[in-house]
Amino acid sequence: MNKTILLNKRPQGKPELSDFKTITETIPAAGAGELVLKTRYVSVDPYLRGRMNDARSYVPPFQLNEPIQSGIIAEVVESKHADYQTGDFVSGMLAWKEYQNFFCKGLQRVDPSVASLSSYLGVLGMTGLTAYLGLTEIGKPVEGETLIVSGAGGAVGTVVGQVGKLLGCRVVGITGSDEKVHLLRDRFSFDEAINYKKSLHLKQAIRAACPDGVDCYFDNVGGEISDAVMTQLNTFARIAVCGAISLYNETEVPTGPRLQPIILTRRATMQGFIISDFSKQFASASKQLATWLGEGKLTATETIVEGFDQIPQAFLDLFEGKNTGKMIVKV
Repeated sequence: MNKTILLNKRPQGKPELSDFKTITETIPAAGAGELVLKTRYVSVDPYLRGRMNDARSYVPPFQLNEPIQSGIIAEVVESKHADYQTGDFVSGMLAWKEYQNFFCKGLQRVDPSVASLSSYLGVLGMTGLTAYLGLTEIGKPVEGETLIVSGAGGAVGTVVGQVGKLLGCRVVGITGSDEKVHLLRDRFSFDEAINYKKSLHLKQAIRAACPDGVDCYFDNVGGEISDAVMTQLNTFARIAVCGAISLYNETEVPTGPRLQPIILTRRATMQGFIISDFSKQFASASKQLATWLGEGKLTATETIVEGFDQIPQAFLDLFEGKNTGKMIVKV
Protein backbone atom coordinates (compact mmCIF):
# COMPACT_ATOMS: atom_id res chain seq x y z
CA MET A 1 0.00 0.00 0.00
CA ASN A 2 1.32 3.43 -0.96
CA LYS A 3 -0.79 6.45 -0.07
CA THR A 4 -0.53 9.67 -2.06
CA ILE A 5 -2.14 13.04 -1.25
CA LEU A 6 -3.41 15.06 -4.21
CA LEU A 7 -4.79 18.57 -4.66
CA ASN A 8 -8.49 17.78 -5.06
CA LYS A 9 -9.72 21.35 -5.67
CA ARG A 10 -8.39 24.86 -5.40
CA PRO A 11 -9.28 26.51 -2.08
CA GLN A 12 -11.58 29.50 -2.00
CA GLY A 13 -10.31 31.46 0.97
CA LYS A 14 -9.16 29.32 3.86
CA PRO A 15 -8.23 25.76 2.78
CA GLU A 16 -10.35 22.84 3.96
CA LEU A 17 -9.72 19.10 4.23
CA SER A 18 -11.97 18.58 1.20
CA ASP A 19 -9.37 20.40 -0.91
CA PHE A 20 -7.17 17.32 -0.52
CA LYS A 21 -7.68 13.75 -1.71
CA THR A 22 -5.83 10.59 -0.72
CA ILE A 23 -5.42 7.74 -3.17
CA THR A 24 -3.63 4.39 -2.93
CA GLU A 25 -1.05 3.27 -5.46
CA THR A 26 1.41 0.41 -5.72
CA ILE A 27 4.88 0.80 -4.22
CA PRO A 28 7.21 1.60 -7.14
CA ALA A 29 10.41 -0.17 -8.09
CA ALA A 30 13.63 1.62 -8.93
CA GLY A 31 14.52 2.01 -12.57
CA ALA A 32 18.03 2.53 -13.91
CA GLY A 33 19.69 5.37 -12.00
CA GLU A 34 16.71 5.74 -9.65
CA LEU A 35 16.06 5.43 -5.93
CA VAL A 36 12.96 4.27 -4.12
CA LEU A 37 12.40 6.62 -1.21
CA LYS A 38 10.31 6.06 1.91
CA THR A 39 8.98 9.29 3.42
CA ARG A 40 10.04 9.83 7.04
CA TYR A 41 9.35 13.53 7.77
CA VAL A 42 7.22 16.04 5.86
CA SER A 43 7.46 19.83 6.10
CA VAL A 44 4.21 21.78 5.89
CA ASP A 45 4.66 25.49 5.21
CA PRO A 46 2.42 28.53 4.72
CA TYR A 47 3.83 29.27 1.26
CA LEU A 48 2.20 26.09 -0.04
CA ARG A 49 -1.12 27.94 0.12
CA GLY A 50 -0.03 30.19 -2.74
CA ARG A 51 0.83 27.20 -4.92
CA MET A 52 -2.76 25.97 -4.56
CA ASN A 53 -3.96 28.97 -6.58
CA ASP A 54 -3.86 28.90 -10.36
CA ALA A 55 -1.91 32.11 -10.51
CA ARG A 56 1.46 33.34 -11.68
CA SER A 57 4.07 33.38 -8.95
CA TYR A 58 7.75 32.68 -8.36
CA VAL A 59 7.01 28.95 -8.44
CA PRO A 60 4.51 27.01 -10.61
CA PRO A 61 1.12 26.21 -9.06
CA PHE A 62 0.14 22.72 -8.01
CA GLN A 63 -2.00 20.94 -10.56
CA LEU A 64 -5.39 19.47 -9.75
CA ASN A 65 -5.37 15.71 -9.14
CA GLU A 66 -1.58 15.73 -8.89
CA PRO A 67 0.50 15.16 -5.74
CA ILE A 68 1.36 18.11 -3.54
CA GLN A 69 5.07 18.61 -2.89
CA SER A 70 7.08 20.04 -0.03
CA GLY A 71 10.37 19.54 1.75
CA ILE A 72 10.71 15.90 2.83
CA ILE A 73 13.28 13.75 4.59
CA ALA A 74 13.24 10.27 3.10
CA GLU A 75 15.07 6.97 3.53
CA VAL A 76 16.55 5.12 0.56
CA VAL A 77 14.93 1.67 0.55
CA GLU A 78 16.13 0.63 -2.92
CA SER A 79 18.98 2.07 -4.96
CA LYS A 80 20.07 1.67 -8.55
CA HIS A 81 22.47 4.59 -8.33
CA ALA A 82 26.13 4.11 -7.39
CA ASP A 83 26.23 7.15 -5.09
CA TYR A 84 23.44 6.00 -2.76
CA GLN A 85 22.99 2.93 -0.61
CA THR A 86 19.98 1.43 1.10
CA GLY A 87 19.59 3.11 4.47
CA ASP A 88 20.87 6.52 3.38
CA PHE A 89 18.75 9.53 4.28
CA VAL A 90 18.11 12.38 1.87
CA SER A 91 16.33 15.72 1.79
CA GLY A 92 14.54 17.21 -1.18
CA MET A 93 11.39 18.70 -2.65
CA LEU A 94 9.33 15.54 -2.93
CA ALA A 95 5.73 14.45 -3.41
CA TRP A 96 3.34 13.72 -0.56
CA LYS A 97 3.69 9.98 -1.05
CA GLU A 98 4.62 7.22 1.37
CA TYR A 99 6.96 5.76 -1.28
CA GLN A 100 8.25 7.24 -4.53
CA ASN A 101 10.92 6.58 -7.10
CA PHE A 102 13.21 9.47 -7.86
CA PHE A 103 16.28 10.36 -9.89
CA CYS A 104 18.97 11.79 -7.64
CA LYS A 105 19.08 15.33 -9.04
CA GLY A 106 18.01 17.83 -6.39
CA LEU A 107 18.53 15.53 -3.42
CA GLN A 108 20.86 16.30 -0.53
CA ARG A 109 22.25 13.63 1.74
CA VAL A 110 21.59 14.24 5.45
CA ASP A 111 23.42 12.74 8.41
CA PRO A 112 21.36 11.67 11.45
CA SER A 113 24.57 11.38 13.51
CA VAL A 114 25.10 15.15 13.25
CA ALA A 115 21.57 16.30 14.09
CA SER A 116 18.06 14.87 14.25
CA LEU A 117 16.55 14.13 10.86
CA SER A 118 13.70 16.56 11.42
CA SER A 119 16.11 19.45 12.05
CA TYR A 120 17.14 19.26 8.38
CA LEU A 121 13.65 20.54 7.57
CA GLY A 122 13.90 23.23 10.24
CA VAL A 123 16.86 25.06 11.67
CA LEU A 124 19.35 23.25 9.38
CA GLY A 125 17.07 23.39 6.34
CA MET A 126 15.17 26.01 4.38
CA THR A 127 13.68 27.40 7.58
CA GLY A 128 17.04 28.21 9.09
CA LEU A 129 18.46 29.50 5.82
CA THR A 130 15.42 31.74 5.30
CA ALA A 131 15.76 33.20 8.78
CA TYR A 132 19.52 33.70 8.71
CA LEU A 133 19.94 34.99 5.17
CA GLY A 134 16.79 37.11 5.12
CA LEU A 135 17.90 38.79 8.32
CA THR A 136 21.58 39.25 7.52
CA GLU A 137 21.34 40.04 3.81
CA ILE A 138 18.29 42.36 3.92
CA GLY A 139 17.76 43.28 7.56
CA LYS A 140 21.49 43.92 8.04
CA PRO A 141 21.21 44.12 11.84
CA VAL A 142 23.80 46.08 13.79
CA GLU A 143 24.70 45.39 17.40
CA GLY A 144 22.56 47.50 19.71
CA GLU A 145 19.73 48.00 17.22
CA THR A 146 16.10 46.95 17.76
CA LEU A 147 14.81 44.04 15.69
CA ILE A 148 11.10 43.21 15.67
CA VAL A 149 9.76 39.94 14.26
CA SER A 150 6.15 39.18 13.33
CA GLY A 151 5.02 35.57 13.37
CA ALA A 152 7.74 35.24 15.98
CA GLY A 153 6.47 31.95 17.40
CA GLY A 154 6.58 30.22 14.02
CA ALA A 155 9.29 28.22 12.30
CA VAL A 156 11.20 31.10 10.75
CA GLY A 157 10.37 33.65 13.45
CA THR A 158 11.88 31.68 16.33
CA VAL A 159 15.16 31.33 14.43
CA VAL A 160 15.22 34.99 13.35
CA GLY A 161 14.87 36.10 16.96
CA GLN A 162 17.64 33.83 18.17
CA VAL A 163 19.99 34.92 15.40
CA GLY A 164 19.17 38.54 16.16
CA LYS A 165 20.16 38.03 19.80
CA LEU A 166 23.41 36.33 18.75
CA LEU A 167 24.19 39.38 16.62
CA GLY A 168 23.65 41.70 19.58
CA CYS A 169 20.22 43.15 18.85
CA ARG A 170 17.35 43.98 21.18
CA VAL A 171 14.69 41.57 19.89
CA VAL A 172 10.92 41.98 20.13
CA GLY A 173 8.50 39.31 18.91
CA ILE A 174 4.85 39.57 17.91
CA THR A 175 2.86 36.37 18.31
CA GLY A 176 -0.68 35.12 18.89
CA SER A 177 -0.93 33.60 22.37
CA ASP A 178 0.24 34.14 25.94
CA GLU A 179 1.89 30.72 25.85
CA LYS A 180 4.05 31.78 22.92
CA VAL A 181 4.81 35.10 24.58
CA HIS A 182 6.29 33.21 27.53
CA LEU A 183 8.21 30.85 25.25
CA LEU A 184 9.73 33.72 23.29
CA ARG A 185 10.92 35.40 26.46
CA ASP A 186 11.92 32.39 28.52
CA ARG A 187 13.17 29.86 25.98
CA PHE A 188 14.39 32.02 23.11
CA SER A 189 15.60 35.05 25.12
CA PHE A 190 13.53 37.64 23.27
CA ASP A 191 13.72 40.92 25.18
CA GLU A 192 9.98 41.53 24.78
CA ALA A 193 7.01 39.75 23.23
CA ILE A 194 3.52 40.97 22.34
CA ASN A 195 0.32 38.96 22.04
CA TYR A 196 -1.36 40.85 19.21
CA LYS A 197 -4.69 39.12 19.86
CA LYS A 198 -4.88 40.71 23.31
CA SER A 199 -3.43 44.10 22.41
CA LEU A 200 -6.31 46.53 21.96
CA HIS A 201 -3.86 49.21 20.86
CA LEU A 202 -1.11 47.42 18.95
CA LYS A 203 0.75 50.58 17.96
CA GLN A 204 1.04 51.58 21.61
CA ALA A 205 2.16 48.08 22.60
CA ILE A 206 4.89 48.15 19.94
CA ARG A 207 5.96 51.64 20.99
CA ALA A 208 6.25 50.51 24.61
CA ALA A 209 8.25 47.40 23.65
CA CYS A 210 10.50 49.39 21.31
CA PRO A 211 11.20 52.65 23.17
CA ASP A 212 14.05 53.48 20.79
CA GLY A 213 12.01 52.68 17.68
CA VAL A 214 12.46 49.88 15.15
CA ASP A 215 15.65 49.57 13.11
CA CYS A 216 14.98 46.19 11.51
CA TYR A 217 11.67 44.45 10.84
CA PHE A 218 11.44 40.81 9.76
CA ASP A 219 7.91 40.49 8.40
CA ASN A 220 6.26 37.07 8.24
CA VAL A 221 2.60 38.11 8.36
CA GLY A 222 1.79 41.41 6.63
CA GLY A 223 -1.64 42.95 7.20
CA GLU A 224 -2.59 45.07 10.19
CA ILE A 225 0.33 43.88 12.29
CA SER A 226 2.80 45.19 9.75
CA ASP A 227 0.82 48.41 9.40
CA ALA A 228 1.34 48.96 13.13
CA VAL A 229 5.05 48.16 13.05
CA MET A 230 5.65 50.57 10.16
CA THR A 231 4.57 53.54 12.28
CA GLN A 232 7.51 52.89 14.64
CA LEU A 233 10.30 52.71 12.05
CA ASN A 234 13.49 54.62 12.62
CA THR A 235 15.35 56.51 9.93
CA PHE A 236 17.10 54.11 7.54
CA ALA A 237 15.18 51.09 8.89
CA ARG A 238 15.32 47.86 6.89
CA ILE A 239 12.28 45.63 6.32
CA ALA A 240 12.74 42.05 5.10
CA VAL A 241 9.44 40.73 3.72
CA CYS A 242 9.48 36.96 4.12
CA GLY A 243 5.75 36.17 4.14
CA ALA A 244 2.23 37.50 4.44
CA ILE A 245 0.31 34.68 6.11
CA SER A 246 -2.43 37.03 7.32
CA LEU A 247 -3.38 37.66 3.68
CA TYR A 248 -2.95 34.25 2.06
CA ASN A 249 -6.59 33.24 2.42
CA GLU A 250 -8.12 36.59 1.42
CA THR A 251 -10.46 36.41 -1.56
CA GLU A 252 -10.25 40.16 -2.22
CA VAL A 253 -7.26 42.48 -2.08
CA PRO A 254 -7.57 44.37 1.23
CA THR A 255 -6.99 48.11 1.43
CA GLY A 256 -4.42 49.20 3.97
CA PRO A 257 -2.36 52.25 4.83
CA ARG A 258 -0.32 53.77 2.02
CA LEU A 259 3.28 53.03 2.99
CA GLN A 260 5.10 55.36 0.60
CA PRO A 261 5.11 58.40 2.97
CA ILE A 262 6.64 56.30 5.76
CA ILE A 263 9.19 54.67 3.45
CA LEU A 264 10.08 58.10 2.06
CA THR A 265 10.32 60.14 5.25
CA ARG A 266 12.16 57.41 7.21
CA ARG A 267 14.32 56.60 4.17
CA ALA A 268 13.55 52.97 4.89
CA THR A 269 14.38 50.01 2.68
CA MET A 270 11.72 47.34 2.16
CA GLN A 271 12.56 44.21 0.18
CA GLY A 272 10.81 40.93 -0.41
CA PHE A 273 12.85 37.79 -0.95
CA ILE A 274 12.70 34.13 -1.87
CA ILE A 275 15.33 31.98 -0.23
CA SER A 276 16.68 30.76 -3.59
CA ASP A 277 17.81 34.37 -4.19
CA PHE A 278 20.71 33.62 -1.83
CA SER A 279 21.68 30.16 -3.06
CA LYS A 280 25.35 31.14 -3.33
CA GLN A 281 25.41 31.76 0.42
CA PHE A 282 23.76 28.46 1.42
CA ALA A 283 27.00 26.65 2.26
CA SER A 284 28.39 29.36 4.54
CA ALA A 285 25.01 29.98 6.16
CA SER A 286 24.47 26.26 6.80
CA LYS A 287 27.90 26.02 8.38
CA GLN A 288 27.17 28.92 10.74
CA LEU A 289 23.76 27.55 11.74
CA ALA A 290 25.22 24.08 12.37
CA THR A 291 27.99 25.61 14.49
CA TRP A 292 25.53 27.57 16.63
CA LEU A 293 23.28 24.53 16.98
CA GLY A 294 26.21 22.34 18.02
CA GLU A 295 27.34 24.93 20.56
CA GLY A 296 23.87 25.08 22.08
CA LYS A 297 23.38 28.69 21.02
CA LEU A 298 20.40 27.86 18.79
CA THR A 299 17.35 25.94 19.91
CA ALA A 300 15.55 23.85 17.28
CA THR A 301 11.85 24.14 18.01
CA GLU A 302 9.36 21.78 16.39
CA THR A 303 5.72 20.82 16.53
CA ILE A 304 5.66 17.21 15.34
CA VAL A 305 2.42 15.52 14.28
CA GLU A 306 2.49 11.78 13.68
CA GLY A 307 0.90 9.94 10.77
CA PHE A 308 0.92 10.34 6.98
CA ASP A 309 -2.85 10.89 6.95
CA GLN A 310 -2.40 13.93 9.22
CA ILE A 311 -0.43 15.97 6.67
CA PRO A 312 -3.42 18.02 5.39
CA GLN A 313 -4.67 18.80 8.91
CA ALA A 314 -1.19 19.81 10.02
CA PHE A 315 -1.06 22.21 7.08
CA LEU A 316 -4.44 23.71 8.01
CA ASP A 317 -3.31 24.11 11.62
CA LEU A 318 -0.61 26.54 10.48
CA PHE A 319 -3.31 29.12 9.76
CA GLU A 320 -4.68 28.70 13.29
CA GLY A 321 -1.27 29.25 14.86
CA LYS A 322 -1.25 25.79 16.41
CA ASN A 323 2.47 25.31 15.81
CA THR A 324 5.35 26.53 17.88
CA GLY A 325 8.42 26.59 15.68
CA LYS A 326 8.56 24.26 12.70
CA MET A 327 5.47 22.18 11.88
CA ILE A 328 6.54 18.70 10.79
CA VAL A 329 4.70 15.46 10.16
CA LYS A 330 6.47 12.28 11.16
CA VAL A 331 5.49 9.32 9.01
